This record gives sequence, structure tokens and C-alpha cells, in this order.
Amino acid sequence: MSKKNIFRVLLLAIAVFGFLNFSSPKNENEDFSEKVKVALREVGNQLLLSQKDSSSLVLPVKEIDENKFSLSFEKKLSFEPNTLVIIIRNVFQKTSLSKKYRVAVIRCSDNEVAYSYEIHELEEQTIIPCAGRYLPENCYSVRVNFLKETNQTSIIKIIFYTLFLIAILWLMYFVFTKKKPLQKIKPKNKNSINIGSFQFYPEQNKLVKKAAEIPLSKKECELLEIFVANPNQVIKREELTKKVWEDNGVFVGRSLDTYISKLRKKLQEDKNIKLTNIHGVGYKLEVK
Repeated sequence: MSKKNIFRVLLLAIAVFGFLNFSSPKNENEDFSEKVKVALREVGNQLLLSQKDSSSLVLPVKEIDENKFSLSFEKKLSFEPNTLVIIIRNVFQKTSLSKKYRVAVIRCSDNEVAYSYEIHELEEQTIIPCAGRYLPENCYSVRVNFLKETNQTSIIKIIFYTLFLIAILWLMYFVFTKKKPLQKIKPKNKNSINIGSFQFYPEQNKLVKKAAEIPLSKKECELLEIFVANPNQVIKREELTKKVWEDNGVFVGRSLDTYISKLRKKLQEDKNIKLTNIHGVGYKLEVK
């Protein structure tokens, strides 16, 4: 597979992954909304039963805003706030709803808050005031606002998604920036390699131009093999010395430059070939 196609596949994988894991599907929100409405109707039913009222109606639960719902009743009622706290907690636990929410009891006549409290997963952050004081008989609605929570599962998901994206980006960097190792061409039998107007015979350590043979030393031949396998590429000095002198005794600092100079003289007859010194880096065999 070409680098271009690999790049397209990786981008597609990132796009699909992001869509599946970071989008907020509409049906998921609708399911939450319906689940809350069922739970709040049960809250209303139990609150009326606690007042020994089994005949009056619980009115339809309204979704006021995102994560905010309102429960209202057909008739006036009076109740002790702690009863409401216990009923809501039990119903929400049974239906696996959020453990972070704020409840406000609103008077119908003036839309003022008659009672409110807030529940958190951490007990020290939970606020339940005025327990034991009955609310006088009146028309009330109960509003529940579900607070956004960053639980442990969400944190784990965020870490997982981040690591996944880092891995994809690292793979892209590796694929598109990894430099191929220097190659040496090993022709079969005694076949030659074309270098401009020259014929290069690595196994015979020689160059041939118009039937004239130009002998090469073993080191010159090894260097030329590397350049021919990597034409028009800058090859670092340390890579050349490692390939040619690594297992062949002691390397003298100027040996590479000496052999390069010899090769340059032997190739100078063809103006389409140039062995260029890249200052401070290495050398490049330029072949037009």
C-alpha cells in the first residue's frame, strides 16, 4: 500500500473513531429524557401516596431545558421536605439516574422557591436544609436539574481516547518520516549497473566507459555501491563510515574524504554525474 493510501486510511480511522466516541447521539438524549419523565412520575405518585392521596393526578412531566425537568400536581398538597428527598433518592437509585442533581419546590402562585436542596456523590458536598419543617398546603411544582458530572468512567474514556489519537499520530509520523536504511546493490552474476555514461561492475571493482576500464579499490567500490543505491540523496558521513569501515579495522579521520576525492576524479568525465559535498553533513551522488 502506498504512503498516500496509508495516510487516507489513517485519517478515515480518526474521523470514524471521533464520530463514534465524541458525538452525542440524539437518540441517547431522548432515551435519557424519557427515563427521567418515568422516574419523576413515580416520584409524584409516591409523594401523593405518602399524603394518603390515591385519587388526584400527577400532571405530565415537562422538560424545561436540557437536563432540567418539572413535576406538577392536579391538587394542592402539603408535605415534609425530607419525605421528598428520600423518595427522589430511592427512585433515582432504582432507575440508575445521575447521582448529582438539584431539586427546587416552586410555589405556583408567585413562582418562588419554597424549598430546595442539592445532592452530590460526595456526602460533604450534599446540602439538605430545613429537614422536618412541613410545607403548608399549596400548589407546588418540583423542578429537578441534573448536574453535569465527570465521573471516573468519563476520565478513563478521555485518557483512552487521548492515548489512541497519540498512537495514530505517532504511526503517521513513523510511516511518513522514517528514513530507509542505506542500500547496497548486489547485482546477480557479473551484470553491470548504469551510472550516467559509465558501467559499474561491483563484483569486479571497476568502472567501464567506452570500453575503457577504470579500476576501483575495495573501499571505493563499497562507497560507490551505497551512492548508486541511494541516488540524489544526502548520505551522512557517519553512515558511510559505519557501512564501509565498521568491520574493517581502524578508521582514520580523513580516510572517507580521501576515497571520495578519488571517486570524484574517476567520475568527472561524465558531467551528468556529480559527487557533492554537503558541508557538515555528508555527501550526495547527483545523477541527471
